[in-house]
Amino acid sequence: MLTKRIVPCLDIKNGRTVKGVNFVNLIDAGDPVVLAKQYAELGADELVFLDIAATLENRGTTLDMVEKVAAQVNIPFTVGGGISSVEHVDALLKCGADKVSINSSAVKRPELINELSQKFGSQCVVVAIDAKQVDGEWKVHLAGGTIPTELNLFDWAKEVEQRGAGEILFTSMDNDGTKAGFANKALARLSDELNIPIIASGGAGSVQHFIDTFTEGKSDAALAASVFHFGEIPIPELKQALKAQNIPVRI
Repeated sequence: MLTKRIVPCLDIKNGRTVKGVNFVNLIDAGDPVVLAKQYAELGADELVFLDIAATLENRGTTLDMVEKVAAQVNIPFTVGGGISSVEHVDALLKCGADKVSINSSAVKRPELINELSQKFGSQCVVVAIDAKQVDGEWKVHLAGGTIPTELNLFDWAKEVEQRGAGEILFTSMDNDGTKAGFANKALARLSDELNIPIIASGGAGSVQHFIDTFTEGKSDAALAASVFHFGEIPIPELKQALKAQNIPVRI
């Protein structure tokens, strides 16, 4: 079995790490460069860096911040936020990113997934999907969860895979920041229906939630923010707890 990955997420706004609940009420969580270095040293498997205001502000992810973070870490590093062209991805990779995460731009122009996969390889392309339940059906939302669409989560995920994405980062907006656990039923269905890794995001509040998403949710990786930023769940202790449950992790 492949090793399960623990992935801290740095949501960046105005050069600072922030964290909210259900995508709103943001509070400061520290310097992203300092946090990135700490996570690499503590045994995080990867990092995700999301410039959460980039799409709303109609601009690209800040390149100098990417360069600073990349200089501090020796683990795979995914960057997202306002990415909408092959040229932008090329610039981010040259600044030290290992992968890119696209979301709104992929929905608006799905061919972008094909273009990035063909140019840089599918291992480089993560498609982030933010969704919440509307009348009992998982609907995709754009621009930091502010714009609802008619797209069904599972249909879109299948198309994303067919177009060449290497991974899907699924955030349940219903669970985000609640610390009530991941959306494991939806995650398990994604895992069953697709052949690419699924990263669980939204809802981590305890060690048990990570155990549950790797077992019930069949997730390949689990992403979290506030429980790591505010020291509620130390990564070394989390990994030991997962190992004790026979969940394969890199110690």
